[in-house]
Amino acid sequence: MGGLLLISDDLPRTMRLAHALGPVRRCSIHDLYDDAMPASQPDLVVGDVAQLSSEALRRLKRILEPVRAAGAPFLVLTHGNAARAEAQARLLDPNDILPALSVFERVAGRIDRLQEEGGSTAAARLAEEARQFFGRTFFSGQTVTPELASTGTGLIARAVQRCGIRDWVQAVRRFDEATQQHCLLVTGLAAAFATRLGFADLDCYRLTKAALLHDVGKTRISSAILNKPGRLTEEEMAVMRTHAALGYDLLVQGDFSPEMLQVVRSHHEMLDGSGYPDGLREAEVPDLVRLVTICDIYGALIERRPYRAPMSGAEAFAILRSMTGRLDAELVQAFRPVMTVFDPPATTSDRSQNLST
Repeated sequence: MGGLLLISDDLPRTMRLAHALGPVRRCSIHDLYDDAMPASQPDLVVGDVAQLSSEALRRLKRILEPVRAAGAPFLVLTHGNAARAEAQARLLDPNDILPALSVFERVAGRIDRLQEEGGSTAAARLAEEARQFFGRTFFSGQTVTPELASTGTGLIARAVQRCGIRDWVQAVRRFDEATQQHCLLVTGLAAAFATRLGFADLDCYRLTKAALLHDVGKTRISSAILNKPGRLTEEEMAVMRTHAALGYDLLVQGDFSPEMLQVVRSHHEMLDGSGYPDGLREAEVPDLVRLVTICDIYGALIERRPYRAPMSGAEAFAILRSMTGRLDAELVQAFRPVMTVFDPPATTSDRSQNLST
């Protein structure tokens, strides 16, 4: 997360404010009269400017333009004559205005609220960008290349890093198209899982990219089956289960690594041999496949579907744990921190639908 950006015309005063906000809020202070622009994108901008002259307003607008375009909300702290200061502040079109002499609890509470709203807004924007990229890349009929997959991997990894997995899950679950919702959700979960496991950058990239590609075969399944607003029949389920092999066939002639191809083909394999399409067992299922499979099943359980509400994180995790012998129990346990960082809506009692298709 980018933290707070405090814009100041009195650095000692604003430094006292940053100190008072406490160590739990990461603050950076930018001198209003420094011609350089802020170095990073914040989650929230706070204008702590006492003298809102025409020059100050011009400088504020220049600083605010790029950071607000990226989704950061803006809170203005007013000083001096309340009516005059508020009238000047409204020229900046802030999300909120608060007197600087208010008790500190009001300032901190307002910051918390705006920061939460800003995170959700940014997540929605980034998720929509990823959805459009996914549609152009995977459902347009063009050839899926490693370069395109790398672009999508970086896009989602950066979004999850910035917004957090909780806001990413909430944003993606609003999409109506089931396959796009599922793939973006699973890719985000994989990015968060890799981070929680402490993977090096290259290994984080590998897991996130594998998750992005895992269901590419569904682009060759009829949309009537993919987007059916109800449970699939046995015949439809049999067609759906061809997607793993179809995805492998789609990519095998490209320049994809064997480990990526293995994930695409084998992400529905189970350690006890009950999976598909090849009935692999134990050591035949690589670690990268095991990791993606956990994200895939968990994502399917917490997704919003037309015929059922999403399960809670705790209920979905309990189902993962119940699959001892089919999933890698140590990796399932390692997934727990990903589950605990967000709180999906209330559970559904309907568990009869397949865990993942």
